[in-house]
Amino acid sequence: MFGHGEVVAVTPADPPDPGLARSLDELVGCLRALKLWAGDPSFETITRRINARGEAAGRPAHESARRGTVVDCFKTGRRRINGELVLAVVRALHDDTSYLAHWRQALRVSLAETAAAAQVRVLDRLPEGVAAFTGRRAELALITARDAGVCVLVGMAGVGKTRLAVHAGHLLAAQRRFDTTLFVDLRGFHPDPGQPPAEPAAVLDGFLRLLGLSGHEIPHGVEARSALFRERLTHRRTLVVLDNAAGEEQVRPLLPPGPGSFTLVTSRRRITGPPGTAHVDVDVFSEDDAERLLAGAVPSVAVGSDSAAYRRVARRCGHLPLALSVVAGQMTATPGWTVTDHADRLDERHEHRRLDSGVELALYLSYQHLPAARQTLLRRMAAHPGPDLDDHAAAALLGADVDAAAVHLRHLAGESLVQEPVTGRYVLHDLVRAFADVRAREEDRPVERRQALHRLFAHYLYGAAAAMDALYPAEAHRRPALPERPPTDPALQDPKAALQWLDAERATLVAVCLHAARNGRPEHTVRLAAILYSYLDNGGYPADAFAVHTEAQQVARLIGDSGAEATALTNLGVVCWQLGRHTEAIDHLERARSLCGRLGDARGEARALGNLGVVHGSAGTPERSAAFHRLALAKFVALGDRVGEANTLTNLASVSARLHEPAAALDHGGRALAIFRELRHTGGEATALNNLGDALVMLERHADAVGHYEDALLLFAALGERYGETCALNGLGHALAAQGRVPEAVSRHEAALALAHEIDRPEERARAEAALARLSRPDR
Repeated sequence: MFGHGEVVAVTPADPPDPGLARSLDELVGCLRALKLWAGDPSFETITRRINARGEAAGRPAHESARRGTVVDCFKTGRRRINGELVLAVVRALHDDTSYLAHWRQALRVSLAETAAAAQVRVLDRLPEGVAAFTGRRAELALITARDAGVCVLVGMAGVGKTRLAVHAGHLLAAQRRFDTTLFVDLRGFHPDPGQPPAEPAAVLDGFLRLLGLSGHEIPHGVEARSALFRERLTHRRTLVVLDNAAGEEQVRPLLPPGPGSFTLVTSRRRITGPPGTAHVDVDVFSEDDAERLLAGAVPSVAVGSDSAAYRRVARRCGHLPLALSVVAGQMTATPGWTVTDHADRLDERHEHRRLDSGVELALYLSYQHLPAARQTLLRRMAAHPGPDLDDHAAAALLGADVDAAAVHLRHLAGESLVQEPVTGRYVLHDLVRAFADVRAREEDRPVERRQALHRLFAHYLYGAAAAMDALYPAEAHRRPALPERPPTDPALQDPKAALQWLDAERATLVAVCLHAARNGRPEHTVRLAAILYSYLDNGGYPADAFAVHTEAQQVARLIGDSGAEATALTNLGVVCWQLGRHTEAIDHLERARSLCGRLGDARGEARALGNLGVVHGSAGTPERSAAFHRLALAKFVALGDRVGEANTLTNLASVSARLHEPAAALDHGGRALAIFRELRHTGGEATALNNLGDALVMLERHADAVGHYEDALLLFAALGERYGETCALNGLGHALAAQGRVPEAVSRHEAALALAHEIDRPEERARAEAALARLSRPDR
């Protein structure tokens, strides 16, 4: 029979509330009430539902629930209960996510209250260390350099915090000869709800007993026990290891006093601790240490045909110690397989985004303790196509405000589920990403995942548009029109901030373009690629530009958007020109010109003509170049497109200089400069000034040229346009040398050479090298 547990009251309309239960018996009563509420199905029916769900989830047959164990869940008078089975019973009776969450919380509370004290095991010694301890030299140096106080080892599940703490503890004990050593596993993140985080009062009870007190001498209450604990250790040199701590509240009462005491804490969270607390981040192994661990663990396993097999295995394990240990165990248990065979298997599993059970368990231990919103963010981060994200992108994924998202990210980083390699930029390790992806597919509806990505892509689309409006306001009419949306956050009205945002997000913006093109969002690709054109062009990112404009051209053609295809072809032509692929560039631009002609798009045709002029100029046919520019200029003037007119005049100035027509170059450049200043087009103004400097040098007006180059240099630097800086530096060096100011000229050419190397512009590098060689000759 079930006994006499109190049944929580229930209404006919609503299931019983487990949050009202104050003991295990009351919780069992609530479960019995739920069974009645659900129509009182038989225990056989409940068991069958549980096992059907388990089979669908891939659970092995030997883990199937039995009727007897299901019946046990409904019995009162018990000190222990299988929390996971209770949750499975609840799900079989009322499959509602939010209701299940209430049960999960109620189980945690009830089990913590009844089981914590009895289950705490404390030691007056350190656990045995690992004989063949691998790596961690830097971490050990940080730990053993401290004389006293608190040191918190922070890292994700499975990263080897406990092993490191125990090894460091043995080293410290050997060096300092502590009077007392205490160790406890605080179970901060145990997967079994039946083993909740250890209550500090229960831990103190165990510690005080180890210190010689009887049960009668130990007071009740955590405060009184903590005070007695500190009193007992006041004059002792004590080493305390608090393993797997859940948080500061759990740790604080357990800290020993005195300058001779040292406490090592391990946690997945960054615990603040008292003043002077040191934090040591325990990350995955280095590549070399990971290989050493594997080689030492499986010395009898042949390497096989690939001498780099250990490295491949280590990389696929993400250099995570737990994963490496799991794989090493698999290697040992698979006779006849070589390390190469295991590396090949891991490669295949990686392609299908599958995880070995040991690694998945380690990650699940961290995941299941997260609040629901944080779990959701982690799952949705797995779908983020870029290399990293900031709090604004996280807010878009979560559908929350930025402040809330930032808090969630900091907590995820604090629990080592995300990494922060650069301040404010967060990444998922490959293993965590794969784990989160599996969780997302199991826990989130497809429509929810699609909505999250839609919000994310909209964030990047509108952010890019706002940044480009700040950088190139005069070109706004050339960019795709977007529906009205509140101003992007962060504010990007300042050109420098806009450029910094674009630089930080460039890799992600490219990834979004590609992902959208290949996953049914062609309009997004077309828009974002067109918006990013000037940034990628002026910033010197031809590889990125080639990728996004190629995708944009292909998807535009597939959806029959000829205007978008023409734009993408023009942009591709520019990229091919930048890459020195002149034949391809001309082909793309001629196709764009033809499409625009058929569509009656005069502005698009003018753009194609102007860029044909640029390509022919680089290809060594300046006369043809000038002809195309004149055709483009006439169209831009007819359209009233002042930006197009100024850009074309700038190009004509450059071509005129090559044709040794400095007066024409000066005239075209001067007209372009006036228009750019009128439009407050800073980038165009800088380019026009640089071209005017070139024309003035040809006219031997070197003092005027120096002034123009210096003005151009300031503008390029303010915009962060390093290619422009390189050109202006080389021009300035030439003008200074012509004035006899050789040291200054050398300095400018050296700066240009360094910058050209950095941004990989061989033509400007060669120009700087030639000038420096010339200036170093005695007969210059």
